[in-house]
Amino acid sequence: MYISERVAELSFKAEEELAPVFRRIDNIALENTARVLEAFRQERVSAAMFAGTSGYGYDDMGRDTLEKIYARVFGTEKALVRQNFVNGTHAIACALFASLRPGDVLLAATGTPYDTLQAAIGITGSYPGSLKDYGVSYREVSLRPDGRPDIDAIRLAAADPKVRAVEIQRSRGYASRPALSVHDIRDVYDAVKSVNPGAAVILDNCYGEFTQDAEPKADLMAGSLIKNPGGGLAPTGGYVAGRADLVDAAAMRLTVPGIGGECGSFEPGYRLFFQGLLNAPHVTAQALKTAAFCARLLELLGYSSTPGAFEDRNDIIQSVELGTPEGLESFCRGIQEGSPVDSFVTPIPWDMPGYQDQVIMAAGTFVQGASIELSCDGPMREPYTAYLQGGLT
Repeated sequence: MYISERVAELSFKAEEELAPVFRRIDNIALENTARVLEAFRQERVSAAMFAGTSGYGYDDMGRDTLEKIYARVFGTEKALVRQNFVNGTHAIACALFASLRPGDVLLAATGTPYDTLQAAIGITGSYPGSLKDYGVSYREVSLRPDGRPDIDAIRLAAADPKVRAVEIQRSRGYASRPALSVHDIRDVYDAVKSVNPGAAVILDNCYGEFTQDAEPKADLMAGSLIKNPGGGLAPTGGYVAGRADLVDAAAMRLTVPGIGGECGSFEPGYRLFFQGLLNAPHVTAQALKTAAFCARLLELLGYSSTPGAFEDRNDIIQSVELGTPEGLESFCRGIQEGSPVDSFVTPIPWDMPGYQDQVIMAAGTFVQGASIELSCDGPMREPYTAYLQGGLT
C-alpha cells in the first residue's frame, strides 16, 4: 500500500495527540477484563466445557456454563447464548417477541430502529411473521435535535397501558445521532418504569458492549457475537440477557414453545466462544482506539467525522460523511485493500437482505461480516456516510 508523506506525518501526529485517550480506553478494558475473568472463576470453567455436543444437546455443560457467565458479566438473572442466532437482528427480534402479545404496543424510544429491524417489526416491507403480522402495533418517539432521548416525550408515550415493550437502540446504526451512554439508557429505563412498571425495556446493545466500565440497565438486552462480545474469535451467534422469564420466552421463540433453551447442541465445540468473551474487553479497546485514530486523522485531513477523536465513546462506530456515492465507494475500497483477507476484492453496492437501499460493505475479515474486525459499510443514500468499526489490532 502507498501512503503519502503528508498522511504518514499526520498519522504520527494523531497518535501522539491521542495518548491520553488510549490510556483511558485501556483503563476501561482492564476493569472489564477483571469482571469477565471473575465470572470465569466463579463458574469454575474447565477445558471439558470446550468440547462439542451433538443431537438434542440436553445437559450441555459448555453451553450452560457460557450462558451463566454472560449473565454474570451483564449483571442479569439469566442469558441465552446460542450459535443459531444468525445475527444481532435475530437476537433482538427474539427479545421483542418474548415481550409482546397480540394487541400490545411496541414503543421505540430512540426514533426509528436500525434498517434490518424495521422489517422484523413490520415498519417496512410486507414480510410474513413480523410483529405487525402478529398483531402488535408500533409507535415511536423521536430523538431531540441533539440526538439524545426525549425523556419527557418518552414518559408521556410510555404511560399508555397498551405499551408493553419499549425498545432502545444504543448504537447510532446508520444515523448521524450519537450512541447512548449507560446513563442515557438508565434515564430512559427510569422514565418508562415511573409511568408503566409492567412494560419491558428492551435494549439493542449491538456495538456497545465493553465500551464503558459497566453495562446498561434493561429488562432484556441483545446483541451479536461477531461484534464486541465475541472478541474476534466467535464464529457466529448472538445473545439475549435479562430477566429470567423474558429470557425463557426468547428461547421459546428461538426454538419452539415447550422446548426453549433446554435443547441445542454445537458439535464444533465452545472454546472460541469462551476465549472470545475473555478477549472481548481488550479487543473492544483495540476497536475504540482504531475509531479514535481514524477520527483524528480525518479531522486533520479536513473531513467531517463523528464522534470527535477526543469524545467519550459508547459504541465502536466511527461515521465519516463523504458526500457522494463515489466518495463512499472509494473509502470502502481503501479499507478493503488494507484488510488481511480478500484485500484484492473490490466492494460494490448490492441489494443486501433487510435494507431498503443498496449497501456497500468492506470486510476483509476472518469471520464473514464480523464488525469487531476492521470493516466499513454504508447505505447508498445521502449524505453518503461510511460507518467504520472494529479493528483487532
